[in-house]
Amino acid sequence: MLYTQRGTLESNTNVRTSLHRLRHHKWSPGEAIHYCLLASVLLSVWTMYPAPTPWKLLVLAVFTLLLLVPLTSQFFLPALPVFAWLALYFACAKVPPSWKLPITVKVLPAMETVLYGDDLSNVLAAATTTALDILAWGPYGLFHFGAPFVVAAAVFVWAPPTSLQAYGFAFGYMNLAGVILQMLFPAAPPWYKNLYGLQPARYSMRGSPGGLGRIDAMLGVDLYTTGFSTSPVIFGAFPSLHSGCCIMEVLFLTYVFPRGKYVWFGYAAWLWWSTMYLTHHYFVDLVGGAVLSLLVFVFVKYKYLPKVTGRNRWSYASLEYNTLEGIEEQ
Repeated sequence: MLYTQRGTLESNTNVRTSLHRLRHHKWSPGEAIHYCLLASVLLSVWTMYPAPTPWKLLVLAVFTLLLLVPLTSQFFLPALPVFAWLALYFACAKVPPSWKLPITVKVLPAMETVLYGDDLSNVLAAATTTALDILAWGPYGLFHFGAPFVVAAAVFVWAPPTSLQAYGFAFGYMNLAGVILQMLFPAAPPWYKNLYGLQPARYSMRGSPGGLGRIDAMLGVDLYTTGFSTSPVIFGAFPSLHSGCCIMEVLFLTYVFPRGKYVWFGYAAWLWWSTMYLTHHYFVDLVGGAVLSLLVFVFVKYKYLPKVTGRNRWSYASLEYNTLEGIEEQ
């Protein structure tokens, strides 16, 4: 990618610098596919989203400027996969129901029974207590939203230069692929079966906060009920992006801080339990999200992620990259 070899922070604000780099950059087939794919997603969302044209043009102009100014492009360009994912996710609510595929309500519980012998989500959620609600609330309702930023900060400081770009690439593409899979395979989560059984689902139905509704009742505020009821992707049970995000964070933390691997994977197990206890995902959804993250991480590890050999980003005079043949130094 354009940013792969850039290990130092830019302070330049001259747009001509970026234009000069673009004119003299030798594009690889992988780069062309990468940027064409992300541009097609972003422009499709930009075209489809129902907003006044002047506002849309203003957003496009500001975003383009942020990508052209070297000072800001060093952060926004690597984050393009994340922006593409977020744009597509929120645009899902604007897709006409006639364009969407039928919702399955039977496949996931059937797979759960065939693979594991029972509906693990319902087994774990059969007995609820306030203490368990609070225990499940932490990773699913709180830490999930802050963890990506904490991991990004840790990767920026203690991993080699360009590792943060690799993290943004992996995190964004994993979520982007997950949303696309959810659109191609719309499936009802466990809370739907608890409320409606196996009757056919419709896109006009409202979502449910599941067990997080008990947190709202306990606190006396609407933290989750409205958000989950009007989610852009109500029937996106498979793959679980809560699981996907968590596993991606765990993989990067384990790569940078291998001594803490039992803590990182312990956190993943805690989040997996919470998603089933709160009836938001089947176990098979969690496995699907984990497999998706692992596939993306392995690709990024051998394509863009430098080998950890120093104490922090400022202790590297050169970078060594993992390859299938060995280690490549740059």
